[in-house]
Amino acid sequence: MLLLAGTIVLGGAIVQGSVGFGMNLIAAPLLAIADPVLVPVPLLITGSAFAVLPLLRERGQADWRGVRWGLFGRVPGAVIGVAALALLPGKWLAVLIATVVLISVGLSLLTWHPTPVPGTLFTAGLFSGVFGTAAAVGGPPIALVYQHNAGPTVRSTLSAYFALGSLLSLGVLLLSGQVQGQQLLAAAALFPFALLGFLISGPLRHLLDRGRTRPALLLVAAFSAVVLLFKALA
Repeated sequence: MLLLAGTIVLGGAIVQGSVGFGMNLIAAPLLAIADPVLVPVPLLITGSAFAVLPLLRERGQADWRGVRWGLFGRVPGAVIGVAALALLPGKWLAVLIATVVLISVGLSLLTWHPTPVPGTLFTAGLFSGVFGTAAAVGGPPIALVYQHNAGPTVRSTLSAYFALGSLLSLGVLLLSGQVQGQQLLAAAALFPFALLGFLISGPLRHLLDRGRTRPALLLVAAFSAVVLLFKALA
């Protein structure tokens, strides 16, 4: 089971290290099938630690103003996410999250051209807090806002946001009594796989920086939503 879960995290880490996000999006639905104990707390812990690595690799490229506004929205979003976990059936919560992501991707392909301004970032942070706390898939709202930016800016900004935002979500989960000792051990076991994925992602990011960052970002967001939707309705 550890090898299976680690392989899932490895694949997600390769995607996030090269695109800017995707580890939780890819790993969360698959880990929930393999072992529900691994989602959301162990994956949030692993993802938060992993996010520091791309930030250090491309330091100086992050949009810290955008990170700040996104985090302002993530705080109330995390609280709403905890309430959603308690009040809504997991199946329909997953359907709702997947539907919102797919609609956002569709609008991005047709008419929506978001820019990282305070209002947009706050709203994206709000949704990210809800999605990340409730299902460990908080990446798409913020990632879609930055879809027209250069690869290094996307990766470093999202990494800074994920590192801090995941800590906020974990703090809310901790206060609500949903963090246990065995979940910390599970996160420690998964992190080496994430580290290996980060090392593999190094050469891949240069390929995406040749005009392929936005298509890859939209593809990862859509794929993760489809997987989450399939899991919920299967």
